[in-house]
Amino acid sequence: MQTKKYRINEFITSKEVRLVDQNGKMVGIVSIARALESAQGVGLDLVEIAPDSIPPVCKILDYSKQRYDAKKKASEAKKKQKTFTIKEIKLGPNIGDHDYETKLRHARDFLTHGHKIKVTMKFRGRELINTDVGLKKLERLIRDTEDIAKIELAPKREGNQYFLALVAK
Repeated sequence: MQTKKYRINEFITSKEVRLVDQNGKMVGIVSIARALESAQGVGLDLVEIAPDSIPPVCKILDYSKQRYDAKKKASEAKKKQKTFTIKEIKLGPNIGDHDYETKLRHARDFLTHGHKIKVTMKFRGRELINTDVGLKKLERLIRDTEDIAKIELAPKREGNQYFLALVAK
């Protein structure tokens, strides 16, 4: 995890800064010595929060607490991220009924566990003449999983393959 590096206290190099106090009130443009004195007077750090502005903006705050809060916020954001994997199921246009049922059972299992499914129907040789047979098999798969899945990518042909993407509802 990468946190933004700020210049603090004696590491601030400019001669004058626009100072914001610990309560968020704008003090104005002051010399760096006076700003450091103000920060040390209340027992906090002087942190350069906008180094690109002229003059740079510095704020009086507890730097270690700010870093801790930033790490905590990043950690919470990471926890709330939803991650899922893409599972692939490969079919042929002449798949038998029992084999189809097995692939369907796997697809339903993947969907109930929250995974995305990419279904690939590959045509070889003379199978390319009757691509509608394979397309009907994909439509059957869509009908059989419509209670737990929705189509993310409709059946799409690329070369000698059809692709279909399903995601759990």
